[in-house]
Amino acid sequence: MPGTRHPVVYRRAMSITTTEELAGMRRAGRVVADALAAMRQAVVPGASPSDIEAVGADILRRHGARAAPMVVYGAPCAAFISVNDAVVHGLPTRTKLRAGDLVKIDVTPELDGFIADGAITVAVEPSTSRGRRLAQSAERALAAALAQVRPGMAVHALGAIIDRQVTRDGFSVIRDLTGHGVGRTIHEPPEVPNYDPGGRSPLLTDGLVIAIEPLVAERSGAIRLSSDRWTIATRDGGWTAHCEHTIVVTADGALVLTALPADDETTH
Repeated sequence: MPGTRHPVVYRRAMSITTTEELAGMRRAGRVVADALAAMRQAVVPGASPSDIEAVGADILRRHGARAAPMVVYGAPCAAFISVNDAVVHGLPTRTKLRAGDLVKIDVTPELDGFIADGAITVAVEPSTSRGRRLAQSAERALAAALAQVRPGMAVHALGAIIDRQVTRDGFSVIRDLTGHGVGRTIHEPPEVPNYDPGGRSPLLTDGLVIAIEPLVAERSGAIRLSSDRWTIATRDGGWTAHCEHTIVVTADGALVLTALPADDETTH
């Protein structure tokens, strides 16, 4: 669940200092991974975003977790489902998905006081190159950033890595939405922009917990708030992709807490 360039409320950054904290974050991250894996399978022609959200809500209940956006911000849904030109915070509707649609799924559970955040982009099969290329760009940008994570690195350098990859793919990053610290609440310091905004950058520190989330637009990346007051969409109608992991910064690189079962647990 991305922050904005003007976040509402931030607490202090979470940094892992005990094995109990790491275990708690791992448990929350596993809820994200399980929910996204199940919801990915539910993205089929004829299903609705509401159907997909129900799958995620059931996974959270099975783990004894709560949807953090409902707890923290009063969101009306257990997961956000954003389709095509909707970027993030899409409220699940009963509109049936069609082949080629591009679906962004964003899950942020709270479990035993710990919060993890993750997102995937899934093209409804049979998909088109339009959707596949966007989704792959977001995935590549995230992988490129994760590969460079280390203590002492400037946070803005992560944004520069993401921006370079997305530009190379022929797309634009959405500058008004950012990654963020996470752990005890949804949005904590630092902001993790998807480009280098210039100026003094915070540094990654050993144990810091952050959500890195490239948000990719096929056109300008300018956004607007929809009439439901939740869904953020592109101004020009261009499609978007969103990919996100919650990680712990370690001396060995990024410890990924929200990896899907098919992924490696760590990325260096």
